[in-house]
Amino acid sequence: MEEEKIFVTRSSMPSYDEYCKKIKSIWETHLLTNNGVFHAQLEEEIKKYLKVNEVTLFTNGHLALENAIQALGLSGEVITTPFTFVSTTHAISRNNLIPVFCDIDSETYTIDPNKIEALITDKTSAIVPVHVYGNVCDVDKIEEIAKKHNLKVIYDAAHAFGVLYKNKSIANYGDISMFSFHATKVFNTIEGGCLAFNNGKYKTKLERLKNFGIKNEDVIDQIGGNAKMNEFQAAMGLCNLENISLSIARRKQIYLLYKELLENIKGIKLNKIQENVVSNYAYFPVLVEKDYGITRDELYELLKSHNIFSRKYFYPATNEIECYKENANKTPIAAEVSRKILTLPLYEDLEPENVKRICKIIKEKK
Repeated sequence: MEEEKIFVTRSSMPSYDEYCKKIKSIWETHLLTNNGVFHAQLEEEIKKYLKVNEVTLFTNGHLALENAIQALGLSGEVITTPFTFVSTTHAISRNNLIPVFCDIDSETYTIDPNKIEALITDKTSAIVPVHVYGNVCDVDKIEEIAKKHNLKVIYDAAHAFGVLYKNKSIANYGDISMFSFHATKVFNTIEGGCLAFNNGKYKTKLERLKNFGIKNEDVIDQIGGNAKMNEFQAAMGLCNLENISLSIARRKQIYLLYKELLENIKGIKLNKIQENVVSNYAYFPVLVEKDYGITRDELYELLKSHNIFSRKYFYPATNEIECYKENANKTPIAAEVSRKILTLPLYEDLEPENVKRICKIIKEKK
């Protein structure tokens, strides 16, 4: 009998009836997009949840980040991390900016603030750090550096929706934070994303950028694109936001079970929840060290042979892909981590028996 397939993630969804009840009014209004009722409601609800002054919704997180960079009028060089999904780096490059790669901290996998200042030049305009797996960057040190050198800070917070640092929403750090609402994230709107910020002056510019630069029906006063979230996405978001606390609580239980079963295996390094951080338990990464006995890639293939589909996330480091590889030798920690990291299946309705099955394979290596 074939073993049940377990994928690295599975989208959180409301019940069929709950979603259908929510979207029924769309058939009455025929309002599918262009800042509809659900769109407006979701912006307000996310603003409350993230405890920020302003939120602007987008059709996906990548376009949200591209628009954030454009709205801040950055130029020249932007310091960022190579340990991220390639979207982060592409968003910088597609704004005709040069990404400058800073190495990462070996414990949190986030940008190492102690290595940032050495990379700052007279061309540097901003820092784009990335919160990874729900781990948060050293926001205090980054803020200190940014103020000292008059730099903007845009956080790629795709993994950090709902995370608190020192009892404060992570959305309150930096000039702008981007959250991804992709189907694989802790909170999803099918596809989607948002920018969260406290400076109200960014709101109008971002609204124009994502809607063709339109000011009103007679005036288009800037160049813009199309990155609006539609009503079906917003409706899914409203349903999922109602269930977000339960979803994160379930993820926590799975996370703790993994930790209990894997924490004493030689050669398997587990992610640690940081001090002063309330996690969203977005991912369960393990670092496969040499003394485990088999490599990360071999473990990946072993799990796959049992119909368990983990993910080499993030691999390769973005400065090792063809577009950016010229700087690979400058970030040795990121390079090493990318070759050893593996994220195990984690989603809110993952059965404990399946977690035990995964851990048994990891323990026995067969």
